[in-house]
Amino acid sequence: MSVHLTLRRPFVADHFHDLPNFREARHGHNWELEATITLEQPDGESILAKALNSWVREVDYTLLNEQPALAGCNPTTEALACWAFNFLEDQGLTLDQVKVREKANYWAVCRR
Repeated sequence: MSVHLTLRRPFVADHFHDLPNFREARHGHNWELEATITLEQPDGESILAKALNSWVREVDYTLLNEQPALAGCNPTTEALACWAFNFLEDQGLTLDQVKVREKANYWAVCRR
């Protein structure tokens, strides 16, 4: 039997879209980051919590267009989910999935 643990973290950030056929003025959201892991060790929750907090510190109350990890692309929900997934993997986590929610009815999931 395996146990899947999901933790969420809210963050606030602005972004704008400025590519041909996809333009929007600067605006902000109350975002939510959610990550799920399969627990294989008793301290898995603290490791996931620490990694989530670290990523949120990088993006909270920032303009996402200025984030080096998003250079050259529109900072969409999909791009944020992929960035967060890669960031959390770099922290040594084996993830089931990462979800970033932009609005109540708009989110993206990244899985391996």
